[in-house]
Amino acid sequence: MEAMLELVGRHPRYGYRRIWVLLVRAGWRVNRKRVSRLWKAQGLRVPRKIRKKTRLGQLANGCSRYRAEGKDHVWCWDFIHDRTTSGSTLKVLSVLDEYTRECLALEVGRSMGSREVIGVLAELVEVRGAPGHIRSDNGPEFIAGAIRDWLAGAGVGTLYVEPGSPWENGYAESFHSRVRDEFLGVEEFASVTEAKVLAGQWRREYNHERPHSSLGYKTPAEYGELCPRHDSAARCRVEDTIG
Repeated sequence: MEAMLELVGRHPRYGYRRIWVLLVRAGWRVNRKRVSRLWKAQGLRVPRKIRKKTRLGQLANGCSRYRAEGKDHVWCWDFIHDRTTSGSTLKVLSVLDEYTRECLALEVGRSMGSREVIGVLAELVEVRGAPGHIRSDNGPEFIAGAIRDWLAGAGVGTLYVEPGSPWENGYAESFHSRVRDEFLGVEEFASVTEAKVLAGQWRREYNHERPHSSLGYKTPAEYGELCPRHDSAARCRVEDTIG
């Protein structure tokens, strides 16, 4: 009996016939009918299949198909990881306006759960107003119920890109290549606090000093000043290049 139950625990999707075969192979002298009786006496049955995890992303939500049409129309966000000199993990949350290319947030922490992420968003929305949509991959932080509920309550639509298609969150991917090349790749961080300070300095430099080719070599902050919000009547224009 114990041997049968052990096999059932190891192979929960096996029926009594397969369990009987495994018992015989293990050297037990038992016939199939006895295993069937023991199976029924223990109330055993093959559990129902667990429904596979549903992914929220779809192709239509990618940046090549659903484009930002103005300031604060579409933000994108993603995480990037690094380490301190002592090997401690650093988790960096970036939030970008896809139209103006402004880096709205570059928050650093050892870990960052739903509470911290919502805190970052709440501060941005208070200062800048809510975007029409926010684009992301299917990372657990972005599809968490608390995050989705908060976004819905703030009137922000979610654009989850198709799983396995990071290029469909192309503005975030492009921005992160710059973060790695111009910031994480050249700085060493003795602590999380130092990383926070340097991330803030780099974000200000990126927004206010770094000319952007796809913005006519204006800085993101300069371009953002020229652009009214997407929900206003006036518009400004940005080239289609992701850069």
